[in-house]
Amino acid sequence: MSIEKRWLNACYSSSPWLLVVAPLSWLFSIVSHLRRLVLQSLYQGKPFPVPVAVVGNISVGGSGKTPLIIALVNALNERGYQVGVVSRGYGGKANAYPLAVTSETPVEQCGDEPLLIAQSCGCPVVVDPDRVRAVELLLHDSPCHIVLSDDGLQHYRLHRDVEIAVVDAVRGLGNGRTLPSGPLREPSSRLNQVDFVVLNGAGAASRAEIGPSKTHKVELQALGLRNIASKQLVSVDAWEGGKKVHAVCGIGHPERFAQTLEGLGFDVILSSVNDHQCLTGGDIEFGDLLPVIITAKDAVKYPDAAPPNLWVLEVEMPISDDFVASLIDQAGLAITAV
Repeated sequence: MSIEKRWLNACYSSSPWLLVVAPLSWLFSIVSHLRRLVLQSLYQGKPFPVPVAVVGNISVGGSGKTPLIIALVNALNERGYQVGVVSRGYGGKANAYPLAVTSETPVEQCGDEPLLIAQSCGCPVVVDPDRVRAVELLLHDSPCHIVLSDDGLQHYRLHRDVEIAVVDAVRGLGNGRTLPSGPLREPSSRLNQVDFVVLNGAGAASRAEIGPSKTHKVELQALGLRNIASKQLVSVDAWEGGKKVHAVCGIGHPERFAQTLEGLGFDVILSSVNDHQCLTGGDIEFGDLLPVIITAKDAVKYPDAAPPNLWVLEVEMPISDDFVASLIDQAGLAITAV
């Protein structure tokens, strides 16, 4: 069992070290609760002209927030709403903030996730560590019916009208403890206070474990594999490159990427770098001719010439009409955009 899995599943009977760090977790929980109360009392009463929906999580590591953002933007666009997105821009460093992101913005300035959203959706995107400032620029420059914040559930300076917490269905809430005893940024009871919980994936975590009644299940679906050099998109059923492949990624939960490929029938050799880290030619060179498959998030930040065996797994996250309608209602939007 990996160190991460031991940490996620640690309990007092099998991990005596928890007794040592438990006081730190209690202190962390108290401080995070007080911080939330203070910041919300100061800023939650300062709404924007349009509703803001935050898509985040309460645990460390990737949970699928960005694919959900892309799915929500597309679903709302289809219903006639103009959507803007703000983000912290992890992995990027701009010369000045706030930074308006287009499909041509260098990834080293804006970060991989905002660039992927801009390229996938064509919607206005602004990054800034100060998300309040990001929303202000977004609304100044772009007509929007609603703003989605990619991450930022704990950024309590940002007024929010809707909170959506994404939970990885495989890892669930880990051992249910806050940092450093477990993976949670806030106690699990925080999920009872958000408007929606999105359970991502086909793992063991259930609605009963997560708790809130407003829970929606989602799962990424593969559209096919696109060769980065030729741009050719091949369906999984038409794949002729062999079943044994290298999977390389720089995401918060690399194992999920491997599991997705394994679910498609591939024999996966997984390699990973730190989340948001750019892949280089050295990261995808293994001394063989096996196909190398990366994520769409990694594809936008791959700077080198693409070898012919480099592919990106194209995916989508279908979401139900019921979820979209509930979000529209919770945000106070008209059922049909004007």
